[in-house]
Amino acid sequence: MQNTTSPSHLTVEPSILYFGTPVVLLSTENEDGTFNLAPMSSAWALGQVIVLGLGSDGQTARNLSTRPDLVISLPSPQQWRAVEQLAPLTGRDPVPTGKRDRFRYEADKFGAAGLRPQPSELVRPPRVAECPLQFEGRASQVRPDATGGFLIVEARVLRVHAAPQILVPGTEHIDPAQWSPLIYNFRHYHGLTTELGHSFRSETPRRTHDPAPHTAGPSTPPQPDATRGPALSAGTRSGSRAPAGARRPPHGYGTRRRPHLRRSR
Repeated sequence: MQNTTSPSHLTVEPSILYFGTPVVLLSTENEDGTFNLAPMSSAWALGQVIVLGLGSDGQTARNLSTRPDLVISLPSPQQWRAVEQLAPLTGRDPVPTGKRDRFRYEADKFGAAGLRPQPSELVRPPRVAECPLQFEGRASQVRPDATGGFLIVEARVLRVHAAPQILVPGTEHIDPAQWSPLIYNFRHYHGLTTELGHSFRSETPRRTHDPAPHTAGPSTPPQPDATRGPALSAGTRSGSRAPAGARRPPHGYGTRRRPHLRRSR
């Protein structure tokens, strides 16, 4: 640890930079037609593309170099033990030199973690049945990272499967109040805490929090802001009022209703 000129921060050199990202389980196809399942925490979405970062010496990297189909299954916080069961396993046989002191070969990773493979609809690798959110996809670009020790994968999502309990009823929106990813925070597992607020671009806003902090004292209830006008009902657009007798969207959401949802097989 080095000294710093700032009194509020220290200059440090942590061995890892996993500052808190979702865990995913990545299914790919092996050369013999069986399937590999690998946990990873370097994943983020860009539109309908998921960007993945993974080690270049693992079985997943070998599979994606020639067989681009994949499934990204997202576990819930309650499934962290199954994820950790997979952590010291590798599908490479023999085990790569750099992993021999900490990893062991396992052919049946689904079984080792107590998870069930679920057939996919558009790709060969299976989904993880227990995961509430699943993305079938195909790697459109696989390239080395700046250090050469990792691969960066851009996977286009082809189909999304969601457990009914994490959807806003009657819509195709994921309910943020019902869905929490498993977060990998400096090699510790966490879930999400209570919602603090929502983005101005959210399609599922809920009036469960004060959109702006107030200056009233702790014993004084928040006072309405006369400059804002009357409070808007959930689902009411700014500058308009809901007509008398109008039905509110379920659970306070302002969303489009789509009653005919295709169920995953």
